[in-house]
Amino acid sequence: MTLQHGRPENMTERLKKEQKVYELLDLLRIEYDRVDHEPAMHMDVCEEIDKFLKAATCKNLFLCNRQKTDFYLLLIPGEKIFKTKDLSAQIGSSRLSFGTADYMEEFLDVTPGSVSILGLMNDTDHRVRLLVDSDVLKEEYLGCHPCINTSSLRLKTKDIFNTFLNAVDHNMTEVHL
Repeated sequence: MTLQHGRPENMTERLKKEQKVYELLDLLRIEYDRVDHEPAMHMDVCEEIDKFLKAATCKNLFLCNRQKTDFYLLLIPGEKIFKTKDLSAQIGSSRLSFGTADYMEEFLDVTPGSVSILGLMNDTDHRVRLLVDSDVLKEEYLGCHPCINTSSLRLKTKDIFNTFLNAVDHNMTEVHL
């Protein structure tokens, strides 16, 4: 793995959704470091990549209620165990489960294994509510995918939760898990 600063030099072989991420980050003047790698489908692989990036590992979980009318993107530290009961009580939603790949693609333009806070740039209808564990907000840097799991970015936490969220017109709800 090789650490690069900013977007790839050659964008022609990158998917459009990945290109859009770099374009928006550059437009917002958000600095980022990037590493390209084999598809990262599991948390243990992401943890190794985030160690290389010197960024906090963050689980990005796409959730929905039983009726599939409310959708959530939950960010929690990689080492925390997710318990639906603890989260449901805090957000006033019963029976949370994982959202389907179809909804992920429709709302965030991501596929399983590529879920990322950066996908909120594609949620122009505001169908997905962002939930962030308080411990995530304490980190200086976060690691996340640019809507594709063959690259990972290191971004300053304050840039994500201030500049980026404002630009994509999303709020967050802080939770304690």
